Amino acid sequence: MTDAGSSFCPECGDPVDSVGGDGATRREQSLCDSCYFAAFDLVDAPDTIEVMVCARCGAVHRGNRWVDIGADDYVDVAVAETTEALGVHLEAEDVDWEVRPEKLDDNTVRMHATFTGVVRDTHRTEQVAVTVKVSRQTCQRCGRIAGESYASTVQVRAVGRDPTSEETDRAAELAHRIVADMEATGDREAFVTEIGDAESGTDIKLSTTKIGLKLARKLVEEFGGDFEDHETLITEDDDGNEVYRVTYAVRLPEFVPGDVVDIAADDGGPVLVQSNHGNLKGVRVTTGEPYEASFEDGDSPDARKLGAVADATEATVVTVEDDAAIQILDPDTYEAQTVARPDYVDPDASTVPALKSRAGLHVLPDA
Repeated sequence: MTDAGSSFCPECGDPVDSVGGDGATRREQSLCDSCYFAAFDLVDAPDTIEVMVCARCGAVHRGNRWVDIGADDYVDVAVAETTEALGVHLEAEDVDWEVRPEKLDDNTVRMHATFTGVVRDTHRTEQVAVTVKVSRQTCQRCGRIAGESYASTVQVRAVGRDPTSEETDRAAELAHRIVADMEATGDREAFVTEIGDAESGTDIKLSTTKIGLKLARKLVEEFGGDFEDHETLITEDDDGNEVYRVTYAVRLPEFVPGDVVDIAADDGGPVLVQSNHGNLKGVRVTTGEPYEASFEDGDSPDARKLGAVADATEATVVTVEDDAAIQILDPDTYEAQTVARPDYVDPDASTVPALKSRAGLHVLPDA
């Protein structure tokens, strides 16, 4: 006869608490601790794991896709894959584990793992060894990069001039930044295929049309101008769908900040360009008054370039004659000349930056 509140273990017949213990089924719950632990595995682990790793970028093939796991070497890959493959018993609590990798050769790592946990108020420890075999492959992305695959080209050009080194360098920087942002979201199709000099500008080949469109829009947003896109049919895919490459032709404005221009049919004096987004904006170098091109003229008013801030030289101030005139020494002849005094000129300045052009001698703002 058993005490009230007790029953028998169905496996060995020993009395057990009728409340029962842990277990996934009623039979497991009715087992005594000895019989329960006799068939208990704290950890479910495979003997061997085979993993494909891209030899170029370190991505791991899981299921039907490649996954970037940020591993520095194959040992890190083995740790990550072992972690994915191991299963800990659902009844275990306060589980902790540590792993010791043993590199057997360049392609094989044996993972020695020790697990601890609490089951049925009993501290349990279990050790497992998993052999991870690594095979080197090339992922689809790296294959496309090696094959110089691209879906779009951004042509960076400018109206009436070549793009500046600042503009082309910035275009390359933006391309890499857009790709990095897309990679950070898990997009493995994003990459810069090639950046190369072209006649009157630079060409940037990109892996997708989405990146090309983003770059074209960003360049226009930052530098002004506009762009057009043109599709070219290159092939058909396996399903018979037409595959196109897209060229985004970016045209930057003719005038850039720092240029000094003479506006046609305008007698207000030359303009120092300060911005050219949407429409040209600047300041008159004769008076210091602001200038803004009309909506119709936009960023390309009828004008000619006289020079740039970089072309200016320091000229000695002889005297400030009045609010509208200042006398300075000609930077070339050193003869005293009276020129227009814009309101940005400091009356106490001993020298001023001056630009000499076909339109005469003009004082520019200090840099």
